[in-house]
Amino acid sequence: MASRTGRAARKALKVLARPVRRAQGVGGRGPGGLVVEPYRGYGSADEIFLIGRVFHQSPGIPGEDPESWRAQWRDVRRRIARRTVAGAAILARFGGARVRVVTDRDGYFRIHLNPRALPAPGDGPWYEVALTLECDPPIEAIGSVFIPPTESGFVVISDIDDTVMRTGVANKLTMLWRLFVEDAESRVAFPGVAALYRALHAGPAGAGANPMLYVSRAPWGLYEMLTEFFRRHGIPAGPVLFLREWGLSWTHPLPRRATDHKQALISHMLSLYRTQPFVLIGDSGQHDPEVYAGIVAAHPGRVRAVYIRNVSKGRGRVEEIARLAGAVAAAGSSLVLAADSIAIAAHAAETGLIAPEAVAAVADEHRAGEVLQPRPETVHITPPPTEGDIDLAPDVMAAFTRDGAVPATVVVTPQDPSAPARSGTA
Repeated sequence: MASRTGRAARKALKVLARPVRRAQGVGGRGPGGLVVEPYRGYGSADEIFLIGRVFHQSPGIPGEDPESWRAQWRDVRRRIARRTVAGAAILARFGGARVRVVTDRDGYFRIHLNPRALPAPGDGPWYEVALTLECDPPIEAIGSVFIPPTESGFVVISDIDDTVMRTGVANKLTMLWRLFVEDAESRVAFPGVAALYRALHAGPAGAGANPMLYVSRAPWGLYEMLTEFFRRHGIPAGPVLFLREWGLSWTHPLPRRATDHKQALISHMLSLYRTQPFVLIGDSGQHDPEVYAGIVAAHPGRVRAVYIRNVSKGRGRVEEIARLAGAVAAAGSSLVLAADSIAIAAHAAETGLIAPEAVAAVADEHRAGEVLQPRPETVHITPPPTEGDIDLAPDVMAAFTRDGAVPATVVVTPQDPSAPARSGTA
């Protein structure tokens, strides 16, 4: 027990200390270093968005073993003792345009810039943004933004917690353990999710470079861990949005409450990428189905599919999702309450979002990551187009609340005006 506790404590120290070691743009004068830390941004040919932060961070001791307990504790203290820099001027240059912004009271800067012309991309559809912290001497940093190529077919917006990785959002103690103790290597991705997301990124022809935008309630301090997690599991990189600063400091050691701007954020994406359809992916544990149903209703015809990974056990929660599925179908979109990544891939291939052969790749990765249980039947439901709620008949609710290790998959699709409604198993 003592050895296990020691290993957990060491992991926690590594997670808490990691952002200190990977901070970008260290420079400045005096005993404390100035850090300019940009995060991955996004945009179009008309406008780009980029968020970053400026703070003071005391330097480490040259030559010290970074894996030692002493060094890790010192790094944690350095992280807690960070002093954000409010009112710092940042000059951003991109595509023949420039903008000067000032950091807010928490040290964050937000770049919104309208390029005159797109420069040559640095890494595929990723473009470099030049940043300068105007101090003496100036500190240079490079940000990056994803701008979809013309051949991209749709935009994917995916939640992270309990959608890409197992974090136990529905169980707060499990979530906190996995956030602050387990590192990027040990935090397990859902089996098959990497192959699924690679297929969505590639599109049905295999070279779509579709934008992958990720949203999470985690703090900015876990940004580096998420980046490493995606790299190790082969999940396509993309801007991580909706992260919040938890305000960890000596005077504010507990997380701050954050306002949920997820629906407004997705609406902004729909406006930015106004000519492209969307795919929304989330989980049943929190508010993703409600948020996504609201988006579909407010923007009819813009969402190709809503995929909800079923992580809920309670019948009441699943009944709520069943009713939301009817509203989504009434607005002309499909909703899939998915038992696993294979179920999502099968529907995505059927609707032309991914290549048909990608389903086998997802199944192979799933099999390698988890022993497959007997797969339940998939229930297909097509409610009448005038009804907001599906018929909660006993057999339908049994599909939504199936007991066992693998929950049922339910596919709710809008009715084809030229075909009769169908409801049954396949």
